[in-house]
Amino acid sequence: MNILMVYPEYPDTFWSFKHALKFISKKASFPPLGLLTIAAMLPVEWNKKLVDLNVAPLTDRDILWADLVFISAMSVQRKSAESIIARCRKLGAKVVAGGPLFTSEYQSFVNVDHFILNEGEITIPQFVEDLKTGHLKPVYSTGLWADITTTPAPLWELIDMNKYATMNLQYSRGCPYNCEFCDITVLFGRVPRMKTKEQLLSELDILYNQGWRGGVFFVDDNFIGNKVKLKKEILPAIIAWMEQKNRPFSFITEVSIDFSDDEELMSLMIKAGFDTVFIGIETPNQDSLVECNKYQNKNRDLLACIKKIQHNGLQVQAGFIVGFDSDPLSIFDRITGFIQESGIVSAMVGLLNAPRGTKLYQRLAKEGRILKDMSGDNTDFSINFIPKMDYNALIEGYKKIIGTIYSPKHYYERVKVFLKEYRPFAKQTVKINLNSIAALFKSMVYLGIIGKERVHYWKLFLWSLFKKPRLFPLAIMLSIYGFHYRKTFEGYS
Repeated sequence: MNILMVYPEYPDTFWSFKHALKFISKKASFPPLGLLTIAAMLPVEWNKKLVDLNVAPLTDRDILWADLVFISAMSVQRKSAESIIARCRKLGAKVVAGGPLFTSEYQSFVNVDHFILNEGEITIPQFVEDLKTGHLKPVYSTGLWADITTTPAPLWELIDMNKYATMNLQYSRGCPYNCEFCDITVLFGRVPRMKTKEQLLSELDILYNQGWRGGVFFVDDNFIGNKVKLKKEILPAIIAWMEQKNRPFSFITEVSIDFSDDEELMSLMIKAGFDTVFIGIETPNQDSLVECNKYQNKNRDLLACIKKIQHNGLQVQAGFIVGFDSDPLSIFDRITGFIQESGIVSAMVGLLNAPRGTKLYQRLAKEGRILKDMSGDNTDFSINFIPKMDYNALIEGYKKIIGTIYSPKHYYERVKVFLKEYRPFAKQTVKINLNSIAALFKSMVYLGIIGKERVHYWKLFLWSLFKKPRLFPLAIMLSIYGFHYRKTFEGYS
């Protein structure tokens, strides 16, 4: 069998880092980990090719070569996925689709030949067996959760690592929390399932042996879902591995705010090489936290939690949401003030949307407030339900937040607030390479000479160079991030 695996293109969003990638001569932020893992589940004797549209174009020759075209996508990639499916149909190629988008709403895609839904460890073998016997079904699904200790390592040889800014891997699936708007528990359940220590170290070895040096993103939706196993087994093993290999990687992952309560866990993660965590803050409004069942964020000083994590040596990226029923008109100024005071440089602020299958979607559907399926892009001013707040007031308030926090003045102020708070781990070093040197000179030209932020850029440049020289490379990187965020918003406004 010739299997073509296709990953759809991302639109220009916060998470694409499209405008920042140009500074380091990379094509995409992360490789398609799901497809690479699915490829490893298919029979070894099958021929496999992967085309990531974020890195390279899909040709008709690619499609005509394939016996089957596998496609996986998230909601935000819908438009590109639909285009790929249409091209395959026109050329007579059979399409097999899976992943979050299709698992949530496969009925919307009438031109797909076969759906492999839910977790591939269970549904891929069923599909392969039926293919061998010539009795393929249109839909393969399961209500069971996979044992991910059996999950194979991704087939990294299918991609060119040099095209990507960061590699990625998965340690666990599932989240113990149950936020109303989140579909993670729908897709992966509430009981975290973890890979073994041996699996994880093997995957790190594979990345290392493939020649990768740099950032690695643990894509777990809540990496600290099982703190006991992390502290007793996983993190000590990563620490030992990193020391043995001369610390070739730096790690980023997603955690919940209760991470700040555990000094031991923070210390171990930093020693293991983690330098950045993404946290769903959502809102400083207590009534909205109660409404969305974000109880892990309630009744705590969120600002103090963020400062504590920064002081311990981790950069905090965070998500914020506006559009809750309980949001007052003052929410826009409150979120803006919180972001500025916290020094959260990468603050991803989006409009609330209701993904299919979530408690939020079910509640709003009962209330007759669902308008359409969500786009998956929470920066495009789209909302898929009727909000309690006046729609125009909501959109204008959202624009005001983004227009403020990513204006050069406020953005560079926030970078400086963060750098003053940040206490990096003593062994954390910045690897200087040709890409980072090129990024520095490009930033000097595009931000320091051409850009409208040039005055703020040079002030930060000189301040960090003389006052915080160890953090100078980070200051330049954050300046480049700011350029991306502003360009992204300009594209939508």
